[in-house]
Amino acid sequence: MAGGQVSMGREISNPPTDGISNLRFSNTSDHLLVSSWDKTVRLYDAAANLLKGEFMHSAAVLDCCFHDDSSGFSASADNTVRRLVFGYGREDVLGTHDAPVRCIEYSYATGQVVTGSWDKNLKCWDPRGASGQERTLVGTYNQLERVYSLSVNGHRLVAATAGRHVNVYDLRNMSQPEQRRESSLKYQTRCVRCYPNQTGYALSSVEGRVAMEFFDTSEAGQSKKYAFKCHRKSEAGRDIVYPVNAIAFHPIYGTFATGGCDGFVNVWDGNNKKRLYQYPKYPSSIAALSFSRDGKLLAIASSYTYEEGEKLHEPDSIFVRSVNEVEVKPKPKMVANPAA
Repeated sequence: MAGGQVSMGREISNPPTDGISNLRFSNTSDHLLVSSWDKTVRLYDAAANLLKGEFMHSAAVLDCCFHDDSSGFSASADNTVRRLVFGYGREDVLGTHDAPVRCIEYSYATGQVVTGSWDKNLKCWDPRGASGQERTLVGTYNQLERVYSLSVNGHRLVAATAGRHVNVYDLRNMSQPEQRRESSLKYQTRCVRCYPNQTGYALSSVEGRVAMEFFDTSEAGQSKKYAFKCHRKSEAGRDIVYPVNAIAFHPIYGTFATGGCDGFVNVWDGNNKKRLYQYPKYPSSIAALSFSRDGKLLAIASSYTYEEGEKLHEPDSIFVRSVNEVEVKPKPKMVANPAA
C-alpha cells in the first residue's frame, strides 16, 4: 500500500471532517485554502503539511478563494459573504445573498470579489469597504437561474448557471453580459474554468463530458470548439458515466486536470485533444483540484459528493502531489517527413 500512497501524493493532516467543497492554492506561495461542509475554512501550508488557521461558520461553506497569502473570502450556506484574515483571526462580513452563496472569486485585475448564489444573482463587492453591506456592494446582476460555477481571468468573468446557461462578462462593465450562451453539453454544468491564455473556457457536466469553448464569436473562432467524453467506464456492455466535478489548468503549460466521481484525476492536452496522464484511483470522488502557482504541486480533494445519496464512504481527505513535467507538458506533434 505504501507504493500506492506515494503515487497518490502526500496526505494532508487535520483535513476537514465532512465534504470538501473547494480547495485553492495561493498565487504567491504554497498556502492552500480549503472550504468544507463541516462549516470551516482552513488554511494550510501545503509544503510543510501544517494547518495554519481555521474559521468556523454557522453553516456549510460552499466555496473559498484567496485575497492575499494570509487572507481569503468565503461563500456560505448561511447566505453570507465573508473576508477572513488568518493572521489576526478576524472576519469581516462583506454582505449577504437571499439564498446560499455557491461560488466566490477574487479579481486581481479589478480588486473586486464576485459571488454567485442560488438566489439567481451575481454580486460584486469591494472588500476595502468592509464591514457593512452598503459600503462594500458594488452591484447586483440578475441571472436566469441559480449560479453553479464562476471563473475569473483578467477582466473576464464566466458564470455558469442551472438550465445550462453561460454568461460572459467584462468586469469593467457588468451592466450586461458580453455574451449569453448555452452550454454545448446536454446535462447540468458542474464546473467552469477560464483558459490561462484568456481565449475561452472549459465546462464540465454531470454526464462525464467536458466542452472546450472559445470567446471569439467569428466562424473561425467557433470552429475550434469541441467536447469530449471522460470519467466513464464500460461494465458488462453498459456505459457507466460519472459527473466531472473539477477542472484545474496548469499555470505554465495550459494543459488541464479533470476530477470525477469515479475517483480518477486525468490530465489533458486540450490543443492536441489527447489525454496525457491518469493518476491512480483515489479513495473517493474527486471534489476539487488546484495546481500551485508554479505548477509543481497538485492539490486533490478526495471527498464523497453525495451523487448516490447517503451511504458509507471513505473519510474526506486532501492529497498534495508533486507533479512531474511528463504528466503535464504537451507532447510535440509528430510532423510527417515530406521527403519520406
